[in-house]
Amino acid sequence: MRHLPLLCAVLAALASPFARADRVLVFAAVSTTDALQALAPAFHQATGHTVELSLGASSDLARQAIAGAPADVFLSADEAQLDAVQKAGLVAPSTRVDLLSNRLVVVVPADAKTPLSSPAGLEGLKRLSLGDPEAVPAGVYAKAWLVKVGLWKELAPKVVPALNVRAALAAVETGRVDAGVVYATDAAHSKRVRVAFQVPEQDVPRIVYPVAVLTGGKATEAGRAFVRFLQSEAARKVFATHGFGAAPGARTP
Repeated sequence: MRHLPLLCAVLAALASPFARADRVLVFAAVSTTDALQALAPAFHQATGHTVELSLGASSDLARQAIAGAPADVFLSADEAQLDAVQKAGLVAPSTRVDLLSNRLVVVVPADAKTPLSSPAGLEGLKRLSLGDPEAVPAGVYAKAWLVKVGLWKELAPKVVPALNVRAALAAVETGRVDAGVVYATDAAHSKRVRVAFQVPEQDVPRIVYPVAVLTGGKATEAGRAFVRFLQSEAARKVFATHGFGAAPGARTP
């Protein structure tokens, strides 16, 4: 990875001296999979700490954290899920920051013949996949968009809810649905779908990925080092190569 030398230099400056190497359990939105898998080895090389990723829908991860799962860090795909964890008293003070942003796109199978270029075109579809609109952040965002453009009532019976955004993408890849609403970052990694059109940012609630250290973990200090690392310029460059933008503004409750 071309950013590895710079990442290691940054980490050497960020990391505090530790008496032993720890395993940092990171709960993270599944949409960050590729970026975090690229970043974890550099963090390990520079600090000796091993990153264990637990990836899934942010709503599921939040429930697990509140139920007592010993995660050290939580990187959520929306603010609401980290809000719930914070209200449970599980966020370490002064560690929460808004880290990333993303965009929604509508995707269709790569070999789809029916043209689709606007929200109105969704009305002619039989099935539309998106993350569970009552819980999964990508689905919540997608529902908010469809409500705003006046299509939710008509499209709701056609929605095939998925456990997470990657599952929604997979439904399109395999042709089980006609189209899906997913993050631009996920669509970019698939050769079996193509982007039909982008959802205008002004029609969607701001898509923010906040991150924080959790108090219920077993490696709090190593978790703090990892959160600092994710905010470094070198790490942001890696996130950018995977399609993520910087969060629009900062929020550190």
